[in-house]
Amino acid sequence: MFSSFMLNSWIVATMVAIVAGVTGMFVIIRGNTFAAHTLPLSTFPGAAAAKLIGVNEFWGLITFAVLGVVGISQLSRHQRNDVATALTLITLLGLGTLFLSLSNEYSQGVYALLFGQVLGVSRGEIGPVALLSVVAVGLMILLFRPLLLNSVSPDLGTARGISNQRIALLFLAILGLATAMALPVVGALLVFSLMLGPASAARLLTDRPVRALGLCVSIALATVWLALALSYTTNWPVGFFVGGFAALSYGLGRGWAWARAARSIHEVIAGR
Repeated sequence: MFSSFMLNSWIVATMVAIVAGVTGMFVIIRGNTFAAHTLPLSTFPGAAAAKLIGVNEFWGLITFAVLGVVGISQLSRHQRNDVATALTLITLLGLGTLFLSLSNEYSQGVYALLFGQVLGVSRGEIGPVALLSVVAVGLMILLFRPLLLNSVSPDLGTARGISNQRIALLFLAILGLATAMALPVVGALLVFSLMLGPASAARLLTDRPVRALGLCVSIALATVWLALALSYTTNWPVGFFVGGFAALSYGLGRGWAWARAARSIHEVIAGR
């Protein structure tokens, strides 16, 4: 489980989980779940294009992450945000279909880009993922207070000089960066579950931002580590365990919230 080839997987998966946990909390608070689903899917054509022309796939991922962010932000000025996100998604997915059809590795490429290849991470991928992780987490730390204020109360944020449009663009940029680094590891479809499952659970467990952020990262790490261990043991896909544990964490969080609400009602009734 901790052999040389698996060690790379543990390292990269840990970095991906940290970034997914940090960004996932704000995805939930800001209601950007559609964007969090769209950006991974609209980024994978970049990896397909990179394979087609023979360059490092990270350059393709970053390029299409930028295109996705710019597309959503620009179209949002003239359309509803969900419409702008959908238009960006279908445009970039169309390009992805073209690039994959021109590639000689069509079926394998689609599977790897959609579901990841965390058990096949090479040592050369650790450096780029680490760099993007540091940048993404560093930006989130710098923007934590204004982003939180804008997410919870946009009007109050505006009164304090925080531009709604600028902060939305910056967050989309960080989200695009996070998906670009996570895509080769857990895939376009599983980035979404890794961001939303732990964050949704943490949001139900506490309403304190800093504590919720810590819980997001902790649950994301536990999800990835358990998924890797069980995948190695059972030879089942990592994606199955990532999605399953993400859903389970939300279910447990929902159960905790229900039990806490029921206890509060009981205490109120008993106090009468």
